[in-house]
Amino acid sequence: MSSPQFDSNLIMHAVRVTEEAAIASWSQVGRGDEKEADRAAVEAMRDTLNTLDIAGEIVIGEGERDEAPMLFIGEKLGKGGVAIDIAVDPLEGTTLTAKAMDNALAVMAWAPKGTLLNAPDTYMDKIAVGPGYPAGVIDLDKSPADNARAIAKAKGLPVNEITACVMDRPRHAEIIASLRAVGVRVALITDGDVAGVINTTNPDTGIDFYVGQGGAPEGVLACAALKCVGGQFQGRLVFRNADERARAARWGIKDLDRKYDLHDIVQAEAIFCATGVTKGMLLDGVKIGGGYVRTHTLVMDSLTQTVREVRMQRPA
Repeated sequence: MSSPQFDSNLIMHAVRVTEEAAIASWSQVGRGDEKEADRAAVEAMRDTLNTLDIAGEIVIGEGERDEAPMLFIGEKLGKGGVAIDIAVDPLEGTTLTAKAMDNALAVMAWAPKGTLLNAPDTYMDKIAVGPGYPAGVIDLDKSPADNARAIAKAKGLPVNEITACVMDRPRHAEIIASLRAVGVRVALITDGDVAGVINTTNPDTGIDFYVGQGGAPEGVLACAALKCVGGQFQGRLVFRNADERARAARWGIKDLDRKYDLHDIVQAEAIFCATGVTKGMLLDGVKIGGGYVRTHTLVMDSLTQTVREVRMQRPA
């Protein structure tokens, strides 16, 4: 399927969307109200998207229509123009924001209409690695330890020099034990698995790969970022009950055990944007002072394999 023309204007429009969401949610940093922080980000993202000359549709987001005011799956946005699929997490890290902790982000991805995985808001088993590895270096069906060994072999390093990022959850106890049993360093994060996956794209973070179970929307967003830099990803949707399986059927998902790779999830060119709300490993948080507001955004374009850091300053 052909791609829309992801020219510099369209890319910078995407940057503005995540900037506005980050600025809006920053007002709730440290205030202990996760719902209010998320609401602020959602409203800012929706309002900004509706000013743009796009014909956008949320294909994977925070919920379905009956869960508004979230950016719901199927919601149409924009004034008309380039037809695009939109994946969003207006505030990845609501808890991080409420507690003034690191690594909260406003995140969005765009791709041509009909090319992003359209799936219900459920969980996903994931494994991801950044660029520079031979195809097939990771396999979701292999143990975390075996994946670490394969990555170590590809890098020409002993396995005890590999670092995996894992979300610190009870459900990941076996994953963590498998990795530590072979000497892998495990970098635990409390929230924010989009940020965890993005860290694999930059060697300065020291993260070699990401593994674990998290939200499917975050998986789609992470795939968009990885596609922009030539990384690898595999995922499998997790349906925890009859209601989630019924929702999958409404989406036309027949093979509930399908293993998706990156190009199944993001089938064409994509734009990925993330703006820091609070400071993290890759991005600074929003800063307001001296009469100005400042933001720091990572924007990636798969068409040109370009990664930009955008720093914005404007009067507060």
